[in-house]
Amino acid sequence: MREKIIHKSAELFLTLGFKSVTMDDIANALGISKKTIYQHFENKTKLIEATTLNVFENICGGIDCICNDSQNPIEELYDIKMFVMNYLKNEKTSPQYQLKKYYPQIYQSLQMKQFEKMHESVKDSIQKGVDTHLFRKNIDVDFISRMYFNGMSGIKDESIFPSNKFTMEYLMESYLEYHLRAICSEKGLQTLNKFTNNNQS
Repeated sequence: MREKIIHKSAELFLTLGFKSVTMDDIANALGISKKTIYQHFENKTKLIEATTLNVFENICGGIDCICNDSQNPIEELYDIKMFVMNYLKNEKTSPQYQLKKYYPQIYQSLQMKQFEKMHESVKDSIQKGVDTHLFRKNIDVDFISRMYFNGMSGIKDESIFPSNKFTMEYLMESYLEYHLRAICSEKGLQTLNKFTNNNQS
């Protein structure tokens, strides 16, 4: 039952927002009593904590599979972007923004987990790009991977990129191309241009 509650809560939180979904909403959606939820989770904050961690772990698992199967780091980043977009396809309420505003401690903890995960996998990916001559050989791999994480977090800031003006897909696509064009070698740019021409979203 705990897993069912987490799964349904994630669906509702991503679609309607952390603030607006109540424990009653979750109980009704599952056809159970609120008391049943409280048997597994002390309060809404604990449920949000468990739900965000579960979403994070699922996304990490998918990213690991992509990294293991990828042919080159340029395609890898685009595949990861597509995977995350599909996973969060019902994300209509800027959940990260709501999390930051209403549940700052959970947000901070999640940010640190995301940074630790992304920093290592992006560093490996960038190094792979340098080794295969797709990225410029003189780039600072550690610095670039940190900048990439910072940018990916930054585009989710509703106050800077309001959702009524920018879709998340547009922001991720544009930032990814911006990032890659800054680090690609001549060979990498040819690969990137060919890839973007064939895969315009």
